[in-house]
Amino acid sequence: MLTKLTHATMWVTDQDEALAFYTEKLGLEVREDVSLPEFGGFRWLTVGVPGQEEVSITLLAIPGPPVFDEETKAKLEEVLAKGASPGVMFGTEDVRGTHEELSARGVEFTEEPTEQPYGIDAGIRDPFGNQMRIVQRNERY
Repeated sequence: MLTKLTHATMWVTDQDEALAFYTEKLGLEVREDVSLPEFGGFRWLTVGVPGQEEVSITLLAIPGPPVFDEETKAKLEEVLAKGASPGVMFGTEDVRGTHEELSARGVEFTEEPTEQPYGIDAGIRDPFGNQMRIVQRNERY
């Protein structure tokens, strides 16, 4: 039986750039950053929201052979860059304040804070095209 969600994976094309974006701009913390020479230098990089230890985001480089052939890897990179990849949702108690803070750090907003039936949310994207939402839920939800 499944007992909890521990990781969500997001494709990135440059793990060093991803590390800088997710930690310096979004304020997440590094959970794991391990290179495995026995797997061809595969790098396991995870970040998470400070204080929420039970869930991490894996920032995974899109692999080439033997996992994906070069054509598939290139297509995945193209789809990612277009923003067609699903992302994650972050919660906050103040979307507008978070919007100001992250904008000052250079985070690209795809949608300004907007009133919704469930609360207020805003859209952001990372340098690779991953779409994310920042949500401030109202009392009904």
